Amino acid sequence: MKRISTNMPNNDMSYYMRLREWKMNELQNKMAGQTRLKNLRDDPIAAGHATRYQSKVVRLERFIDNISKIRGDLSLAEGNIRSGVDILQRIRELTVQGANGIYDDQQMAYMAEEVDQLLRELVEIANSVDGKGNYIFSGYRSKIEPFRVATGRVEGSRDAEVITSVQYVGDNGRNKGEIDEMATLDFRLPGNYVFWAERQQIYSSVESLNYRVQSDSLIRIDGVEIRFREGDNIYAIIDKINASEAPVKARLDPVENALALEGTFPHQIWPEDLRGTVLQDLGIIARGSESPPLNVADSAADYGGSVFDMIITVRNGMFENDLHRIGGDGLRGIDDALEALTAHLAEIGSKDSRLQITGQRLEYERPEYISFLAKEADLDITEAITDLKMLEHVHQAATGTAARIIRPTLLDFLR
Repeated sequence: MKRISTNMPNNDMSYYMRLREWKMNELQNKMAGQTRLKNLRDDPIAAGHATRYQSKVVRLERFIDNISKIRGDLSLAEGNIRSGVDILQRIRELTVQGANGIYDDQQMAYMAEEVDQLLRELVEIANSVDGKGNYIFSGYRSKIEPFRVATGRVEGSRDAEVITSVQYVGDNGRNKGEIDEMATLDFRLPGNYVFWAERQQIYSSVESLNYRVQSDSLIRIDGVEIRFREGDNIYAIIDKINASEAPVKARLDPVENALALEGTFPHQIWPEDLRGTVLQDLGIIARGSESPPLNVADSAADYGGSVFDMIITVRNGMFENDLHRIGGDGLRGIDDALEALTAHLAEIGSKDSRLQITGQRLEYERPEYISFLAKEADLDITEAITDLKMLEHVHQAATGTAARIIRPTLLDFLR
């Protein structure tokens, strides 16, 4: 026989009423949050899946935003480069026209002045900024004007100052953006790549056959780090440079028996000594020099110019009415500059195509993962309303029953 004390019915009734109230509160909270996983203990397995799906959706949205921003930056760079190509096309027309030999000095000077104005416009394009005030072609140094201009007078310029040189003072950094899981894409093209017409060559004048690395050293060429061991000779140095991912080829100059570096495509070589003085000892960069690109040793021979150098060559040839200079080195240099800019346009186009395809794929995946998340975490509102109404009716019935069964007596007031 089960013994029932005086307070037992009251305690049991209170316990079950509080339990139903707690259930109704939990159900109301889930309805308010539109999720059936208010706490992890509600469904641990579903909560784990929902967390992964939610994280995936957030990452997909971030990738899609990155793709949109990168495409915008690439489009801006493409527009500027296309303008540069148009300018070079006009300069090439003037170059071919000037090389005919049928114009007098004054007419050639007029053409030279037009070329100089086009050169100034191209410098403005190279120093263009985006909507945030960042320079487009300055690499990581986005707040520094990438191209520095020097002006002066040249022979035949009729005492008017013209651009005499254009130096790149940005860096060779390429900003990258994450466009998918474990996938990045560089979208900022440094100016010493875009506006470079020829493959740069640096010839040292320091004899290197007997050179040995004095201690473990580290250099960096075009952003690629290369390590040398103590005792490495010039041939080991050349092999390690050529085996690296740096876009340069090293060789031993047979005339001077010195180190020579040449770019594998048109760009400005970026040599640095990070630990040790290997490149300084070999005469490639100056001792105690600044950071690239203004650190090539004075004793080294430096060949390969920028797009601006090619235009200056043509313009000066027109001022001097030097047909050989215009139709020879000048025309070849302009053709090289056009080819370089066109190659960068093709690179931008291929990147934009990849971004477009990647963006479309991510836009398709996002609703799929949102659907997976909904299946794991979303609340069936119809079922929840039904359960809540049932709990309310049960609670009301239990409350009415308790009111009739548990009535206060005189003993309840005397305790």
